[in-house]
Amino acid sequence: MLATIISNSNSMAACDENSTKLFELAKRVARTDVTVFINGPTGTGKEVLSKLIHTHSKRAQASFVAVNCAAIPENMLEAILFGHEKGSFTGASTANKGIFRAADGGTLLLDEISEMPISLQAKLLRALQEKSVTPIGSQTSIPVDVRVIATTNRNMVEEIKCGNFREDLYYRLNVFPLSTLSLSDRRLDIIPISTVLINRHCRNKEDIPYLAPSAQDLLINYAWPGNVRELENVIQRALVLSDGKTISSHDIIIDNALYENGSEAHIQNRLEKQAISG
Repeated sequence: MLATIISNSNSMAACDENSTKLFELAKRVARTDVTVFINGPTGTGKEVLSKLIHTHSKRAQASFVAVNCAAIPENMLEAILFGHEKGSFTGASTANKGIFRAADGGTLLLDEISEMPISLQAKLLRALQEKSVTPIGSQTSIPVDVRVIATTNRNMVEEIKCGNFREDLYYRLNVFPLSTLSLSDRRLDIIPISTVLINRHCRNKEDIPYLAPSAQDLLINYAWPGNVRELENVIQRALVLSDGKTISSHDIIIDNALYENGSEAHIQNRLEKQAISG
């Protein structure tokens, strides 16, 4: 059975039994208000799964706010999370309430939580325990009501052993653990996901190309070290190269940067052939 879940313009599709079970488990935990910790390789849909949980929760009509803890400089992350008062530091020309308060009543996704500086983890733990935040430059604690979801692609036991992550914070976050799988471990999902991606990226919604059996075989048999993100890139290339009716095996080009050779030449060759035949 094909299960397709749409969440805020993000799609998850599954035919693999493990993926279907994961979706059902996510929808069950969504009905509660417990903190969820999602672990899995990069590109396996952790953020989309987080949005699925939000969409199926009692907080669905409130905000879903996501912050990537690895993408924000350490000296800015505290202010972004908890807010700051005007003039509390150089450049703070106005006050900012921070994303905890922006997500009040809704869901806060702490993406790549394992990359959060150890110096900031104690303040996050306190905010979770007390359900309140204190903006930088303020002495006032402000109550917040958020459902927290955290994600990582790291082995958290090793991160704790190495002193990179607080054990008490980990247990505060790891109330309900979920794990996403690599695409190579759920090959039955590859074609359903590809179909969703084709529909998402095809400009002409009235004439969506069909995946030829030869193209399906290529997709199913590739290792997909970059998981769904890599698959999405391949599908977007295929849509550019296809004749608009069918995506053939010749339109499936794997990125040569890390794993293969010659994809740029292959793309150029395909475009030249199209120009001649056109």
